[in-house]
Amino acid sequence: MSELINNREHRQQELKKLILKLHNGADFDEVKREFEAMTTDVSASEITEMEQALVDEGMPVENIQKLCDVHAAIFKGSIADIHSGESAKKEDKPGHPVFIFRLENRKIESLLEGELAKSLEVYLGADTEDNKAAISRAMERLSAIDIHYKRKENLLFPLMEKYGITAPPQVMWGIHDEIRAKLKTVLAELSKTNADHQALDSQTEALIEQIKEMIFKEEKILFPMTLDAFNDTDWENIKAASDEIGYALIQPPTFRTTKSEGKADNGEKRSGAEKAAGGRITVDSKQEIAFDAGTMTAEELNAVLNTVPVDMTFVGADNRVKYFTQGKERIFERPLTIIGREVKNCHPPKSVHIVEQIVTDLRLGKKEHEDFWIKLNELFVYIRYFAVRSKSGEFLGVLEVSQNIKSITELEGEKRLMS
Repeated sequence: MSELINNREHRQQELKKLILKLHNGADFDEVKREFEAMTTDVSASEITEMEQALVDEGMPVENIQKLCDVHAAIFKGSIADIHSGESAKKEDKPGHPVFIFRLENRKIESLLEGELAKSLEVYLGADTEDNKAAISRAMERLSAIDIHYKRKENLLFPLMEKYGITAPPQVMWGIHDEIRAKLKTVLAELSKTNADHQALDSQTEALIEQIKEMIFKEEKILFPMTLDAFNDTDWENIKAASDEIGYALIQPPTFRTTKSEGKADNGEKRSGAEKAAGGRITVDSKQEIAFDAGTMTAEELNAVLNTVPVDMTFVGADNRVKYFTQGKERIFERPLTIIGREVKNCHPPKSVHIVEQIVTDLRLGKKEHEDFWIKLNELFVYIRYFAVRSKSGEFLGVLEVSQNIKSITELEGEKRLMS
């Protein structure tokens, strides 16, 4: 095994064997030595293929997620720079989505190693109100990392799935949620009158370490992978949808790509759903559409649906997102890149089984709707899933309706006069 393995397929099998050893409890240092003896350069795409193959063979995403940091530690420093100079030039231009993600990472690292580390050290040394307020402010600033992760989940992951890269997004989303949970735990500890210093120190250390590992995975695996897979139109669409979600700790520079940069958009190889993702489908806005009671033009219908004070998302019978409203008061992020995305991939891995069960029950007629209600910051959100059927009873898809009902639950008495 000490000889260099050049055959890609053979090396894939060897990489999988090493990772399976880890999952079966083998000693980390022993596996790392075997890896180092096997090869000195592993491409980001090989890691992707290896994790994808494990998922395809039945290994739960959660299992890969649990040892993802260990995988990264083994591969760290050994990932080959196999990407073209053309891609490198493109991603280095101020304003390119990857440039912006990396700029955010530098800000996050600066916060972790500067303000956060210093304020924590001072607070643990002297538990005063001022020192506690300082570490709390640093943690609140770090909470902006959620925006960084949401752009990945809503803009990068849908496109990766369309190019057949499904396992890495699922694993990474799960780790995002672990980081969010750790951050929430630290903030909860800081909110206590008498915070446990030892617990706070260990919780913060674990949080910082996992964030740093995520930065490594992004820059050495995720970004090279997407730069290889995405074309200029994809990056344009990602940038166009980024402003709605926002940015973490930075003010992003402006950006436009040109068709001469990077891969051309080969329309023959892209499906209609892929072309629509991130773009708007145009129809004759004056065309009349007939309903059971009356007609409306496409323009009127679109305006009416966007005026209704609820968020609506329609998932077709093929389990792919076909439509969502774009009202003024949005509850959840719905970038155009989710059009054509499998609904199970629109949710965190930990809740996918719930979504699949809901869709199955509605499809089979076991239920006609399923309702949930949750507190989301200052909102009280009512979420309903309905089976959509034709007049003959054929299952057409699922309609998700979300509404902030806080003001409704607070109504009292009557109102009979106009304000």
